[in-house]
Amino acid sequence: MKAKARKSFQRTLFFSVVGVFLLLALFFSVYQYYREKEYKVDTMNYRLQMYNYEIYHFVKENGVDNRETFLNFVDSLGVADLRVTLIKRDGKVLMDSYLSDVKSMNNHQDRKEVSAALKRGKGYEKRRASSVDGKSTFYVATAFPNLIVRTAVPYSSKLAKTLKVDNYYLIYAFIITLILIMVLYKNTSRIGKHIEYLRLFAQKAEKGEQLDQSRNISLPNDELSDISQIITTLYWKQRNLEEDKLRIKRQLTQNAAHELKTPAASIQGYLETILQNPEIGEEKRAYFLERCYAQSVRMSKLLQDMSTLSKLDEKDIALTHTEFTYMNVNEVVHSVLADVALQLQEKGILATMDMPASVRIYAAPTLIYSIFRNLVDNAIAYAVGATTINLSCSEMGDSYEFVVSDNGAGVPAVHLPHIFERFYRVDKGRSRKLGGTGLGLAIVKNAVAVHGGTCVAYPTPGGGFSVKFTLMKNLDGKIF
Repeated sequence: MKAKARKSFQRTLFFSVVGVFLLLALFFSVYQYYREKEYKVDTMNYRLQMYNYEIYHFVKENGVDNRETFLNFVDSLGVADLRVTLIKRDGKVLMDSYLSDVKSMNNHQDRKEVSAALKRGKGYEKRRASSVDGKSTFYVATAFPNLIVRTAVPYSSKLAKTLKVDNYYLIYAFIITLILIMVLYKNTSRIGKHIEYLRLFAQKAEKGEQLDQSRNISLPNDELSDISQIITTLYWKQRNLEEDKLRIKRQLTQNAAHELKTPAASIQGYLETILQNPEIGEEKRAYFLERCYAQSVRMSKLLQDMSTLSKLDEKDIALTHTEFTYMNVNEVVHSVLADVALQLQEKGILATMDMPASVRIYAAPTLIYSIFRNLVDNAIAYAVGATTINLSCSEMGDSYEFVVSDNGAGVPAVHLPHIFERFYRVDKGRSRKLGGTGLGLAIVKNAVAVHGGTCVAYPTPGGGFSVKFTLMKNLDGKIF
């Protein structure tokens, strides 16, 4: 079956609009033609009506007894070939400037112009053959109390020219129509370029191809160009975002498998030893079981952190939107310090707070707790030689700026750009021994982003490691 040819949207739009415009132009031209023609006739009718009034006043003053006097007056009006007829209201002709024997003339009551004058006071007939000479004549009649005055002029070439409609407006209409068609074609061509750009964009996007060809199309510099560019830009951003997400997920899967391999192997080794050596001593058995438990705790913590990161990546509604509320950050910080008090005491670290009495924000309390807990845990675990951990806060317009810092050995500058990456470790061997999952700071960065903030790491002045981040005061229910 032969494929149906696809119509161009630009061509369809152009011819549709041109067709409607030409139809309107045609109706306007016809209307204007008849309106102009009617105007010409009305003008001629008005002029002859004025003569009728003059003739009536003359007859009223001089009567109709002297035909010669009447004819002289008609000649004085200065209208060539003007015929004047005086008619009684019953249709009987009293006097006619063309015929002296009016008795032989028929009753004029049924004449169109006379009949109209009797009904409406005035009447005319544009073109009728005269009963006297057979020439086409323009008749105008005016009814007065006891008399009807009718004037008539032959439908000569001069009168025809007077009544002829001027066609200059048709020329102007044609020129304007031509200009409008050219403007319309130009504008529809501009729209067509945008449509072609988006069509190529959609085709290549559907196939997953690069959009170099569509990007090379020269687009008109207008609002549609901005919209087209925004659409393609948003597409590229979304595509890159999806690719980044897939890359991160692949990395997370690979790193998770790598991180889980060690505790799983350890648990398997300990259990095999117990199973293969039934006579093993109770103290040794208890030691191996304790090690299995410690490794299982590590695996559980790793899986929990991975789950939290996955939810933050997807901005899980159950995790974020439903938990957002107005809360006091000070209470969360006090809770975190209370939960790690034993670890701080064992390490000989003093935790200090430099925060306003009340720091209220619109946030998810569980995520805020996770931010501060991970930062404090990170300082306790990795801040070698640290004696203090300080948590400070300052107001920054519509947000708060927080800093968690320690005075330990710090982190080499080469590692700072990667410190928030998942499973990134400054000292990989030592970090595993300390039981870290390598996801704590990644969780901090993502949780801060969910609250519309930013996060950065830098050396503490005087020695140590600091993390500075911001939290919006009020998100108005908006989840970032």
